[in-house]
Amino acid sequence: MRSHRLTSAVLMLLTLLALSCTNNKEEIEKPELSYSIERVPDWTALFKREHGWFGGDGIFAIPHSGSDKDLSQGATFIFSDTMFGDIEDGELQEGFSMVHNSVMEYDGGNTVSQESANFLVKMDGEKPTSLFAPQHQGEEGHDYYWFGDGFVNAATDSTMYIFGHRIRDIKDEALFPFVELGTDLISIPRGSKFPYESAKQAVIPYSEDTGSGSTSYGVGVFENTSASGVSAPDGFIYVYGLRGITKELVSARVPATSVEDFSSWKFYDGAGWSNDPTAAVALADSVSNEMSVSEIGNGKYALIYQLGGILPNIMMQVGDSPVGPFGERKQLWDTRNEVSEEGLFTYNAKAHPAISKEGELLISYNVNSSDFFNQVLELPQLYRPRFIRVTFNFND
Repeated sequence: MRSHRLTSAVLMLLTLLALSCTNNKEEIEKPELSYSIERVPDWTALFKREHGWFGGDGIFAIPHSGSDKDLSQGATFIFSDTMFGDIEDGELQEGFSMVHNSVMEYDGGNTVSQESANFLVKMDGEKPTSLFAPQHQGEEGHDYYWFGDGFVNAATDSTMYIFGHRIRDIKDEALFPFVELGTDLISIPRGSKFPYESAKQAVIPYSEDTGSGSTSYGVGVFENTSASGVSAPDGFIYVYGLRGITKELVSARVPATSVEDFSSWKFYDGAGWSNDPTAAVALADSVSNEMSVSEIGNGKYALIYQLGGILPNIMMQVGDSPVGPFGERKQLWDTRNEVSEEGLFTYNAKAHPAISKEGELLISYNVNSSDFFNQVLELPQLYRPRFIRVTFNFND
């Protein structure tokens, strides 16, 4: 869950639902693979800002080339709930506000450069507003998007796709004071400039809430095409979904040439690909509402997520394909090493291969507060991603 509206009761609930895990270790070794973990202060510092955009979550990096190995055309970072305002001498000034999504255009490659980062918040006159809102609104007209993952489809016409989760606030005393209504596919034609007025929206039929919950597709994407630069392309886009209260990970895939044809989507049933979305099997459980699957070499794929969504444990499972089977759960990092202030929690870790170098993965996690609008006055820069780096070694 990304929202600042999470309470301590929610944290307790998800703690009970999530699996227990091992103690944090700086280095883990297996016969065929070893890896080390370290903090990444320069990428973390890039998002510590004082004017305009000064915080956000939901971060995903989308290379414009369509390949995580080619950042020559720049990249778009997408964010969900975003803070806008000014911080002077460490104090948050009056007039700050929150909007539900924003972007940052970046042309610095996989190195850190403040000058290369252009944080963009859409304005309605002098008032900041969300970049995209659902075109099909409820009766009150206040539904909004939190962004899932996104990609540029270099296998076709280089359209940029962003998965938009439709969210509605609810006014009762539920533990979760919002509901997800489904997911849309937002398409932005190549060459579009901010604020992307030519973008279109399409409802993904497999994400509708029928009253008993929904499978939220677009929580992660893996492009397995020749154009994306992967080592074993099969021509498909893998779209991962989150199912149910135990946060099961499922997968759909679609030919890169047919992304917007939802009848072409197939669902992994454990043995092959089915037309039936209810046949999708769980690839893992207790994953986060944002996650990633990334190629790491030697025919291996790393599933990265935060345990239960908001527990402090950043986890990895390694598999032999984009749908696994994924091996045992290993803890990479305990975010309590970095975030110790009372009331703060972390959530939704995932890898960013687009800004990672060969043999490594940069992983972000978000920071939030269970009493957000009070605590942000004391810690105005709390609400921004932090980064760690995993460096891999394959042993012969």
